[in-house]
Amino acid sequence: MARAGWAESVRLLVLFAVGSVVMRAAGCVVNDMWDRDLDRQVTRTAGRPLASGMVSMRAAGVFLVGLLVVGLGVLLQLRPLCWALGVGSLVLVGVYPLAKRVTWWPQLVMGFTFGFGAPMGYAAACGRVEWGLAAIYGAAIAWDLGFDTIYGFQDIEDDVLVGVKSTSRRFAHMPRRFLAGCYVAAAGLLGVSGVLGGEGVWFWPALVPVVGLLGWQVWRLAPAEPAACLRLFKLNRAVGLAVCVALLAGRV
Repeated sequence: MARAGWAESVRLLVLFAVGSVVMRAAGCVVNDMWDRDLDRQVTRTAGRPLASGMVSMRAAGVFLVGLLVVGLGVLLQLRPLCWALGVGSLVLVGVYPLAKRVTWWPQLVMGFTFGFGAPMGYAAACGRVEWGLAAIYGAAIAWDLGFDTIYGFQDIEDDVLVGVKSTSRRFAHMPRRFLAGCYVAAAGLLGVSGVLGGEGVWFWPALVPVVGLLGWQVWRLAPAEPAACLRLFKLNRAVGLAVCVALLAGRV
């Protein structure tokens, strides 16, 4: 969308493939370090390495440093603008695990955190901040807010017992309407980003499967069925691939 050349796009895809894995892993480590005591009290998370005692805090810290070093190596291969953005992302990674303790919107904070690859990729490709970047980041945030709310429905009973807040609890009385709102915003902002980014005509029909997959989740949502929620959550891997196909189709 930011119109880097094909060779540069391939280089960036490789760098971001590595960077997304190590920084996503770093986020998980930080989350598990903060939440190890809470995780012991939740059935689904009690078996996590730190919560169960299989891994020590020191070992987790060493692993985290190793991940961040690899992430820094990737970051230094990008434009200087991305260096500044990368520092900002570390603040979000550190703050996210605290959100569930103080706000009903930790999933929104997660959206800002784990959706950060969108503005980073855009800035890496074109070296500037513009409205297309804002739109694609907004789409990522709304999408993350929706699918992480689905994920949170698995833990509502335990979350009530331990006092953890979430949008899953906050909107338990209107789950389908809330999810629909998130996904309408995500799809709408994707469309806006396509206009601002000058996507070609094939972007629009390629966006239809994305909308269909999001709509399917709204239709099939069953908050009281943890296994069904996990299946819908995992379906978002296909949504991400469909978005990628739509963006590529817009370049044809």
